[in-house]
Amino acid sequence: MKTYEQINDRIESGKAVVLTADEIMDYVDKKGLAAAANEVDVVTTATFGPMCSSGCFLNFGHSKPKIRMSEAWVEDVLVYTGVAAVDVYLGATQLRYGDPANMYHPGEFRYGGGHVMEDLVAGKTLQLFALSYGTDCYPLREIRTYFTINDLNQAIMVNPRNCYQNYNVAINDSDKTIYTYMGTLEPNRKNVNYCSAGQLSPLLNDPFYDVIGVGTKVWMAGAQGHVYAEGTQHAGGCERTPGGIPKGGAGTLALSGDMKQMRPEFVRGVTFRGYGVSLALGVGIPIPILNEDVLKRTCVRDRDILAPVIDYSLDYPQNTGKVICYVNYEQLRSGRIEVKGKEVEVGSLSSYYKALEIANLLADEIRRGDFRLTEPIEPLAKDTKMKPLVTRKKPS
Repeated sequence: MKTYEQINDRIESGKAVVLTADEIMDYVDKKGLAAAANEVDVVTTATFGPMCSSGCFLNFGHSKPKIRMSEAWVEDVLVYTGVAAVDVYLGATQLRYGDPANMYHPGEFRYGGGHVMEDLVAGKTLQLFALSYGTDCYPLREIRTYFTINDLNQAIMVNPRNCYQNYNVAINDSDKTIYTYMGTLEPNRKNVNYCSAGQLSPLLNDPFYDVIGVGTKVWMAGAQGHVYAEGTQHAGGCERTPGGIPKGGAGTLALSGDMKQMRPEFVRGVTFRGYGVSLALGVGIPIPILNEDVLKRTCVRDRDILAPVIDYSLDYPQNTGKVICYVNYEQLRSGRIEVKGKEVEVGSLSSYYKALEIANLLADEIRRGDFRLTEPIEPLAKDTKMKPLVTRKKPS
């Protein structure tokens, strides 16, 4: 048994033993569970891929004269102004003004909120245009100016839902090509797409949320952020394998971090043809090895993790709940899977290569004593289920 305090003391003294989730499995096989649990202090996990439920709060400071922004755009991308005078929230999936969207299907969706976030972190100069109805205390009615992230008082990424514990494998059972947030899916089961780092993914290494919770410090694109709440659509009360691994989406995390400390290669705007825009984000989370049980769960392998294959031409859009079959991540990462007797090509929207890079960067920071662990102040719910949106008549 170890405590957070003991592990942080070892980090501070430079004696902490830190391995990535990619390394720990072979280490435990070699050393044995008990010996490895005694030796290893931290296992680093990571993921890199599209995370649509992301965005950021920006504070511009006050102009002369002052303005209370009631409508505003950054690089022609609409931001939310229903907060204080010069605070705005930029959503990753917001389209640029005038984007034809899917008017000419499939739409190209060349630029949007996620791209603005990428450009912000990269230090590019961006345009702000804002309007106001004017008040006695905020008389200015219009402003157009240019800024970089260094001109802002705050640029805080606040993401309501990141790091899905597991996720669907998307396939197309129809006879025409379809365009989805899971990428382009060819007709008649010609390809599938998935989106997860599998055995590297944070919540798959802590399937029952024993050590990851509200208050956990995380690595967000190079910044030290934290889990501020359970993520939206968090649903830990799901079907699981005998080993406790969710067979569907399950847990999610709400994350926040300082964009001024982030690295641009881990904050990337994404375009999905025929669907829209998003943000690809790199996240790393350390797992403190408090005991043998925690360590054992970090030894999950791709072959142990099942993901549901779902038809995105009918069953996903109509919310039928039907699953064609389950496949494991070892099969997915091989590049081809079998679905009902047919061999199908596999594509990935997430990058295992980048996730492994993040896991190693986080491990190095911990070894140097630059990243200490925090104990959660509140656990994530283990038994919640996701509620549907029900169409109801107005109550009489």
